[in-house]
Amino acid sequence: MRQKFDIVISGGGIAGLSAAAAFGSKGYSVLCVDPAPPIVAEADPHSDLRSTAFLQPSIRVLEAAGLWERFSKYAMPLQVMRIVDAGGELPEPRVSHDFDAADISEQPFGWNLPNWLLKRECVARLAELPNVTFRPGIGTCSLTPRESAALVGLSDGTQVAAQLLIAADGRNSPMRQALGIGVRTTRFGQKALAFAVSHPEPHDNVSTEIHRSGGPFTFVPLPDRDGMPCSAIVWMETGPEIARLAALPVTDFGAEMTLRSCSILGPLKLISRRSVWPIISQIAERFYGQRTALMAEAAHVVPPIGAQGLNMSLADLGALLDLSTPDTLGQPAMLAAYQRKRYPDVALRVAGVGMLNRASMISAQPLRDARARMLDMMYSASPIRRTLMQMGIGVR
Repeated sequence: MRQKFDIVISGGGIAGLSAAAAFGSKGYSVLCVDPAPPIVAEADPHSDLRSTAFLQPSIRVLEAAGLWERFSKYAMPLQVMRIVDAGGELPEPRVSHDFDAADISEQPFGWNLPNWLLKRECVARLAELPNVTFRPGIGTCSLTPRESAALVGLSDGTQVAAQLLIAADGRNSPMRQALGIGVRTTRFGQKALAFAVSHPEPHDNVSTEIHRSGGPFTFVPLPDRDGMPCSAIVWMETGPEIARLAALPVTDFGAEMTLRSCSILGPLKLISRRSVWPIISQIAERFYGQRTALMAEAAHVVPPIGAQGLNMSLADLGALLDLSTPDTLGQPAMLAAYQRKRYPDVALRVAGVGMLNRASMISAQPLRDARARMLDMMYSASPIRRTLMQMGIGVR
């Protein structure tokens, strides 16, 4: 007999787990599946060493999911975002501007946590919800949408029915493909290294993006470890350069990353393994199909600039929560409203982050000089700076 749920979520990453917790907290019966069990230990050789900065609007969604009370005790506040241009002949800061959250809010811009820890706490939250079933190791493999329900085939040979299917199953989403929804993809020829470091100088809760060429080198504050200040780093470069950096001996890599960081926090010491991630921009042609909503990377992908990625995913979730009632769940009008609410904002952010990434990749010296002048001109004007901050965190 086919098992029925209010909601089936395809995808058990942070976005999918958060969606399961949020809808479960509202009383819906939820099934969440993912073919890969979540890795919830930092020491695991396959753990996700990236970190996520939750911006202010995301906290409302996390609170509704019962997750923020779990996350907050581990979170590192981000009070200042610093943009540094180091595109001169030597790798040293030549233009630097601080965006201080105090200029627009009494709260920090956001709060940073490691991804492996987020997954651990999400899984623990789902275990508290009797109306949520989480089945790691099981994936979705077929979809038959009908007016009354979405019929979802699982990789264990069973089939389930849902009033609403949420596809949170990544940039190559099998559920999006089953619906025949296309995507527009931009490839930058980049990859990113993600790792953690310690450094002698305190980060003072400042997240710093250093722009030279190839892409940004970004510090995100982490809690101290063994009495030393620590940061998560995402280092974007061309694919061949990332391959070279990833293969360097630790001592040589330490010298290279300290040079690329302009030594702003002193000599950097690697305290984790290095993981490599592809960089693309992508947006689905639409964010819904019959009885199905696309969210997170099934709907959109952006380079890791300005903490946009997962915060856009939680904005998707917030919209779905706001639009869903037991009577409207999965109905055409609800899904059309979701499209209207999310698509314009997502399209703007995908385009904007893509432009920022291309500007950061510039290698020709005259163009790097022009970039520095433009950054200085834009960010020195207080009204422009405040507007950019409000738009960046999604409060405007």
